Amino acid sequence: MIEPGGYIRDLLAGPAPRAAEARGWVKTRRDGKGVHFVQLNDGSCFQDLQVVMEAGAIPAETLRQVTTGACIRAAGDLTPSPGAGQAVELRAREIEVYGGADPASYPLQKKGHTLEFLREIAHLRTRSNTFGAVFRVRNALAFAIHRFFQERGFLYVHTPVISASDAEGAGAMFQVTTLDLMNLPRSNGGIDFTQDFFGRKTFLTVSGQLEAEIFALAFSNVYTFGPTFRAENSNTPRHLAEFWMIEPEVAFCDLDGNRRLAEEFLKYIIAFVLDRCAADLEFFNKRIDSTVLATLAHVAGSDFEHVSYTEAVRMLERARDGGRAFEFPVGWGMDLQSEHERYLTEEVFRKPVIVTDYPAEIKAFYMRLNDDGRTVRAMDVLAPRIGEIIGGSQREERYDVLLDKIRRHGLPEQDYWWYLELRKYGTAPHAGFGLGFERMMMYLTGMKNIRDVIPFPRTPGSAAF
Repeated sequence: MIEPGGYIRDLLAGPAPRAAEARGWVKTRRDGKGVHFVQLNDGSCFQDLQVVMEAGAIPAETLRQVTTGACIRAAGDLTPSPGAGQAVELRAREIEVYGGADPASYPLQKKGHTLEFLREIAHLRTRSNTFGAVFRVRNALAFAIHRFFQERGFLYVHTPVISASDAEGAGAMFQVTTLDLMNLPRSNGGIDFTQDFFGRKTFLTVSGQLEAEIFALAFSNVYTFGPTFRAENSNTPRHLAEFWMIEPEVAFCDLDGNRRLAEEFLKYIIAFVLDRCAADLEFFNKRIDSTVLATLAHVAGSDFEHVSYTEAVRMLERARDGGRAFEFPVGWGMDLQSEHERYLTEEVFRKPVIVTDYPAEIKAFYMRLNDDGRTVRAMDVLAPRIGEIIGGSQREERYDVLLDKIRRHGLPEQDYWWYLELRKYGTAPHAGFGLGFERMMMYLTGMKNIRDVIPFPRTPGSAAF
């Protein structure tokens, strides 16, 4: 175990000269006349520690094992560095090799590697500069999310991964079964799911929202943060079959309160990561997307705009009629596409926009119907460079209206008996939203493929590692 103060990040920031030791993996080795230079990294920060090994101080047999990819312990004197690029270096008096690596076959050589290639070696890509930075940002973002809600008195709820209900009503769900697929039990011409493990059809969850509503109507303010699953055969840079969602649910809250919470939340987590991961974000700004830092700082410092869906469509129609070309058609009743969302945030308002009150026909059954009977109290938070980043709504708390919406969506009432019953016993206005964790990671890092911001991506035809 590395003791507090013994990580490379601490050595780089600490005083010198002094005795010190470091443990980590060799990124590169450079040999000079009678002296050897190793770049060592333990994952604690973006910067490597330079370890200087003099031939006379380290046995030749040990030196031969210190190759790219090897895991070592280096002990010696931490001294000011005469070279550019680092304030200190470790002049080794002792080297211990925990595990060697064959330099001829080690995949991460000192050269550029494509992200596609690195996805094929997910067990090693974490040692690269890019993915070291990605997963430090991911860690900081997860901590920021928990801290935001915990500071505000929210209860963290673990909602089930296995569920019998489809929260979105879209049907793209992975089924869970222990039945023998070669010898399925039959009843009345169909499969007899009463003989399955749970006695009924069950699925991997697409959202923890419905269960979070149970807790919100007892604890007032709650949030979930867990894995969700979508069985969509979408092999695109923006889709995963398994991803993580953050879903707060707030009792005694309307749509206006919901959008204020979403704005505060988004600004907080961006500012937190900007502060905690400055070196990593500088790397993304330099190597991945030169707009990352400016965009994040702009979002964190902006007052978000608010327009209704109807107003947004009018703006898009005026732009189209004025000669602005859109790939997808614009019109009331159609869902906004990414190009429409980015036009609003990047060209019209030049800052984040919260669009509310969407047509009921294009939104989920649980969203509260407005008095006009045509729109629901839904909201999407749109951000420059990506479009929609948060989606949410005020929930339908009226029993009769909710029952009618379930029927209109063709959903089986028996699967939602408990959800309806919440509206019979102490119902209350409540609202919430969802943020896709990996989508937020793409926004923070500028990475263009969602497979590169999650440790082990699950996509159609791929479940390696």
